[in-house]
Amino acid sequence: MIEARLIRVSTQQTGKMDGERVSRRRAPDRCLAEGRLGRRRTSGGLSSGNGRCAVMICLTGRPSNGVMAEVMAPFFMEFICVFPYSAGPLPENERRTPMKKHPILRTAVLIMTAAALLSVTALAAGDEAAANSMYGTFWALVPPIIAITLALITKEAYSSLFIGITVGALFAQNFSPIGALDMIVNDGLVAAISDNAGIFLFLVLLGIIVALVNAAGGSAAFGRWASQNIKTKVGASLATFVLGILIFIDDYFNCLTVGSVMRPVTDSHRISRPKLAYLIDATAAPVCMIAPISSWAAAVSSTAEGLDTGISGIQLFIKAIPYNLYSLLTFVFIIALSVMQFDYGPMKTCERKARETGDLSILENSETEAGNPKGKVIDLLLPVLVLIATCTIGMIYVGGFFGVDAWGGTDCAGDFIASFGNTDAFIGLPWGGIIALLFTVIYLVARRVITFKDAMACIPKGFNAMISPILILTLAVSLKATITSLGASIYVHDLMEGAAATLYSMLPAVIFVVACILAFASGTSWGTFGILIPIVTAIFPASSELLIIGISACCAGAVMGDHCSPISDTSIMASAGAQCDHLEHVATQIPYVLTVAGVCVVGFIVAGFVQNVYITWAVSFALMLCVLFVIRSMERRKAA
Repeated sequence: MIEARLIRVSTQQTGKMDGERVSRRRAPDRCLAEGRLGRRRTSGGLSSGNGRCAVMICLTGRPSNGVMAEVMAPFFMEFICVFPYSAGPLPENERRTPMKKHPILRTAVLIMTAAALLSVTALAAGDEAAANSMYGTFWALVPPIIAITLALITKEAYSSLFIGITVGALFAQNFSPIGALDMIVNDGLVAAISDNAGIFLFLVLLGIIVALVNAAGGSAAFGRWASQNIKTKVGASLATFVLGILIFIDDYFNCLTVGSVMRPVTDSHRISRPKLAYLIDATAAPVCMIAPISSWAAAVSSTAEGLDTGISGIQLFIKAIPYNLYSLLTFVFIIALSVMQFDYGPMKTCERKARETGDLSILENSETEAGNPKGKVIDLLLPVLVLIATCTIGMIYVGGFFGVDAWGGTDCAGDFIASFGNTDAFIGLPWGGIIALLFTVIYLVARRVITFKDAMACIPKGFNAMISPILILTLAVSLKATITSLGASIYVHDLMEGAAATLYSMLPAVIFVVACILAFASGTSWGTFGILIPIVTAIFPASSELLIIGISACCAGAVMGDHCSPISDTSIMASAGAQCDHLEHVATQIPYVLTVAGVCVVGFIVAGFVQNVYITWAVSFALMLCVLFVIRSMERRKAA
């Protein structure tokens, strides 16, 4: 139990604070600031007359800056309210409420208080100095660290993300409550909703399509077919993996489509929903990152276009594919893990529970499959195929394949690859989703497997199923905005410049690790390689093999961090596709992701020295298999 004692401040004859004596006449209009007296703010800060300064002295060990003290007073008063205090020993009959009864509250208060205490210490030079000291420093990564830590501890995403957003807004606005609130609302939540309205619309459309297919009995029919033709658990896992590989156009589309198609299959073989979410997540972004025709290829190539590399952006991306060890090793990991039929870490618990009790860890609000006897497998496959086709056409249409792009340009007319590079998935995916939805309604009603009234009833059901991922995605994007406003990219840039001077041959491994950390903390892979690719191209000569390896390391690290981050939009989509708890998905897949990432570090060290892709492959793939055999042996010894 932490006990904070209020120090009584007397102002009757003299005001004695921190060894200094203040006359009675001057005490009321003075405040404490770093051991010296300053003018009291009209807002009524921590003056000698109001007693709140005693709390600051008690908790920090020294008087704090007057301006900061005024702003931080509410946080410390909340701390005092939560942790029992007294000016002396509490009476025996006075009851205390132990914090052990409130672990989530305790954790949140401790983290917030620690951040506030550190902030007060770091920002003792005044308002302007405070802003300068935080921008482009490690403090830019503190908000996501707080959010991720709270999420992993409390298993609750909404409050954790919002606390991270609040801390980031306070940092960015120099602890101004009004400025922070304005940033949270306008620059955070409102901007996140408006900027991502396209993908939100696509999520709702896909949710409605899934609800329609379930109501028509298409999912149940596919599950019955799969149970007859996919005989083993290994086959179900590998089928999910193969389908994820085939849908390489976009990671959002991949996650949601694979999830809706494969849920009946994996459920029939008692594969837990967290395991399904991992299979989806591990094939979404990784396959998009090594596919020349994908939204990710477009993002990387556009970032690298115009840089001093001697080749075009798309050429640089294609050359970097063989060295993208994280994507390639993830595929090896999934195949080997499925064939070897074992799990470890939290995933082992979920799989054992699913196997022994049938508890697949399905979300409580998940849509149950309708037992419509009229439903057939075609009622699932045809809407999915139409969705794939229309989304692909929609993306190249927006990119200008058919003549004019969404911005009035004609440079990509007739060029499939160029139109993909010029597209906007946030426009193209809803374009295809609306057509697919109209087709699905007409098709199912015409087949008389569902009435028009029942079809319209699926609209709010589909919308309701997507509320949770939309809310999490909104909060995650808002958190990213606060990180950007704090200059996280500048901090990372400085780290990379410092490493380049001394670790040249090992720099690909350093780039990979930095990209992992940045993507994990920010929850965005696109933003990560958008920050790092210009830095990498400036470090290595244009004709150097290390340039290609460095670009690959940057892309691989971005995918890795994005893959396992709780605030990653791709992870959120994977949870939505599998219809499992998001934080459970993150917690169960982190050991798998870290295993692959550890092998990748060794692989990039080898690549930096030998600069040969075949030797790098041989070492990395062999090490990946050896690590899995060792882990399996350890798990078997534990079971014995």
